Amino acid sequence: MMKEEKRNKVKYELWLAELRISSRKKCLLRQHMKTAENVYYIEETEISEIGFLTETEKNTIRHAQKEKKPGEEYEKMCEKGIRFIPFFDGEYPGRLLELQDFPYALYVKGRLPDQESKKAAIVGARRCTPYGEKYAVEFGKILAGCGIEIISGLARGIDGMGQRGALMGGGRTFAVLGSGADVCYPREHIGLYVDILNQGGGILSEYPPGTPPLPQNFPPRNRIISGLSDAVLVMEAREKSGSLITADLALEQGRDVYALPGPVNSELSIGCNRLIQQGAGLLLDPESLLNEWNFNVSGRTGKEDKNKKMLETTEKLVYSCLGLYPKNVDRLVEETKLGAGELLNILVSLELQGYIREISKNYYIKVK
Repeated sequence: MMKEEKRNKVKYELWLAELRISSRKKCLLRQHMKTAENVYYIEETEISEIGFLTETEKNTIRHAQKEKKPGEEYEKMCEKGIRFIPFFDGEYPGRLLELQDFPYALYVKGRLPDQESKKAAIVGARRCTPYGEKYAVEFGKILAGCGIEIISGLARGIDGMGQRGALMGGGRTFAVLGSGADVCYPREHIGLYVDILNQGGGILSEYPPGTPPLPQNFPPRNRIISGLSDAVLVMEAREKSGSLITADLALEQGRDVYALPGPVNSELSIGCNRLIQQGAGLLLDPESLLNEWNFNVSGRTGKEDKNKKMLETTEKLVYSCLGLYPKNVDRLVEETKLGAGELLNILVSLELQGYIREISKNYYIKVK
């Protein structure tokens, strides 16, 4: 009985959340009508009298009343393990409510960020350099290893590297998508997507399940990345980029912004160097940042080095050839000079020990 009551309540909230009007207008509408169910059954005369809605928005509501039946998506959402968390729910992140244009609701797979934990966003260029990749992984790994939750967008380049680093550090990371929470974009990050969930993190979106990764969805999602965070770390950015939009949003939201300095002749460091010139914090190394945040870093150990020493000689050889970018078996045979059969046995052994992961057929990455 309770399950049916919950379904009846949530189905109208889902209907309202999916209306194609701004989050602010949806919040005003719900406050005006008291419940989402009342909005669904609103009379034509009452719609006409609502002054804060434009005629286009009123027509959107009229059309949705006729075309979309509440509850159609509820069961599908539950089957996919996606939770629906509207802005008035006690689980909704309080940090987002501070935003002028906070999302009406979040669709969540896995967990939400902990309300009390320190959180840092790691963002930057999709087509990053090895320099940017190295420091994205390093900052993600060391910060997460000290209990700081890492927020990013699962994108290629810096975002994905920062989140992979967080997992390597044994911490939690949360991906905010510009698609539905059930749509992994880019698709080649499906291994990272799964690992984030398996390691206690979460996948978040303000867009309903099934929403494709449309270009117009990504600038709005940046306000959620910065809004959830205490600080935004920009690792590499061109002069005009989405990462700088995130940094600007962070400043508007009262969050701290830091940038990694780079070569003056690198296009991918122009944005970061400009941020520093304008007063952003300087990223020199994770330890300096942790000290600034009053985190104790003395308890960190050389666990990774210790683990490496426990590997057999041939395992060390294969392990040393792998990194954060996927390599296939043919490439590894060429690099290690091992036979295919022996190599496959070693890969299976390393995966069982948790050192590597097969992210697609015969493609492997290092995970610690």
